[in-house]
Amino acid sequence: MEHPQETYQSPFGWRYGSDAMRQLWSEVEKRRIWRRIWVALAEAQSEAGLVTSEQLAELRAHQGDIDWERAQEFERDLHHDLMAEVRTYAEQCPVGGAIIHLGATSMDIEDNADALRMRDACDMLLALLNKVLSALAARIEAEADTVTMAYTHLQPAEPTTLGYRLAQYGQDFLDDYRALCEARAAIRGKGLKGAVGTSASYAHLLAGSNCTPEQLEERVMQSLGLEAVPVSTQTHPRKQDYQVLSVLAGIAQSAYKFAFDLRLQQSPSFGEVAEPFGRQQVGSSAMPFKRNPIQAESICSMARVVAGLPRAAWDNAALSALERTLDDSANRRSILPEGFLAVEEILRRVLRIVEGLRINRAAIQRGMQRFGPFAATESLLMALVLAGADRQIMHETIRTASMRAWAAVEAGEANPLAELLAADAALTQYITGDEIRRIMADGAGVGDAPRRSRDLARVIRLELSEQDES
Repeated sequence: MEHPQETYQSPFGWRYGSDAMRQLWSEVEKRRIWRRIWVALAEAQSEAGLVTSEQLAELRAHQGDIDWERAQEFERDLHHDLMAEVRTYAEQCPVGGAIIHLGATSMDIEDNADALRMRDACDMLLALLNKVLSALAARIEAEADTVTMAYTHLQPAEPTTLGYRLAQYGQDFLDDYRALCEARAAIRGKGLKGAVGTSASYAHLLAGSNCTPEQLEERVMQSLGLEAVPVSTQTHPRKQDYQVLSVLAGIAQSAYKFAFDLRLQQSPSFGEVAEPFGRQQVGSSAMPFKRNPIQAESICSMARVVAGLPRAAWDNAALSALERTLDDSANRRSILPEGFLAVEEILRRVLRIVEGLRINRAAIQRGMQRFGPFAATESLLMALVLAGADRQIMHETIRTASMRAWAAVEAGEANPLAELLAADAALTQYITGDEIRRIMADGAGVGDAPRRSRDLARVIRLELSEQDES
């Protein structure tokens, strides 16, 4: 093939995610980490008197000499990617090759490598979430007092502030940040426990030496900077994959809510906020005027995929019979890297939207003029009852006037509700028309939304600062 795109390429291999995340989950990087683990194992075995200094020096010298093509030649016959890499590495090391993988089973290498990669991938996502939260905190504070109409059941309800609406997303992403910090801290490797987790191979190998299997494992894991699970089967507990992917699905859910709301608000019936749109950007191949929310739609699209990944990880954990079965191997090659790549791309797009958010203040004002008077009717009802009116009679009087006002609004007219109520004799016998107009002009208010918005922004900044220091 003259061009790689002449065959199928996963969009996560070139379209979505960063070069750094793709590199981390690449086959070449995986083999680099395998070799790092083999060298750490040989170093510990050298201290136990099982590996010579010459063998160890040769392994170190060729640790970075990844030869993908040669490994593929071996794998065509072996049908085992790790053993193909062992053969490739051993071929490069005439002296040290004989002791590569000594005492180990495949998952002693592969599972520790996956744990290291998951931890590094979590660090990348945490850095990106930090940026998203910082950008959201700035937006929340800037719009804490921007009064806008709130909607329940997709119907106008009472006023809120744009900052308070953004604070809902900030609160969700802050919970995700905390969850990812915890998941990252909990990641552990299998350690070195052999074929069924009993360390029997290492016990035989180390018999008569000054080193126990536990000491060997501790030495290697210290070198890798990774804690080992206390017990394992042939693999590390697959529950760990499920727990990490569940956190990623939680991030995707928060992003979906944010993006879905934006898609609604960007529609012409709202038109209050919109994602950034480039000067040369094309919204539609057929309709030149279109300004489609493609960033938000892409977020929702990828989030749906991420939402399904914990299901496969759940099955991998639950259905791994006895000490292990291999029915997890193929899908783990996909669900782990694609989960991290998808969430990274989702967060990159969320950040782009937050930083470039377009706010149509005229549309916000129009929404308040159209629907704000309806929200003030509850305050008016309370004032009438306090003035001596019958609550049920006043409720029906205001409801009747409101239905007339709704008809006018739907016909494209200005909302006449305040004047209808100010001229209604059933109401003015209790309070004056001018007082009714004042109450309607004051509206329902936004309560403590501005304060709560600013408080959350401060909490976000404080937690991010504390995490950076730790």
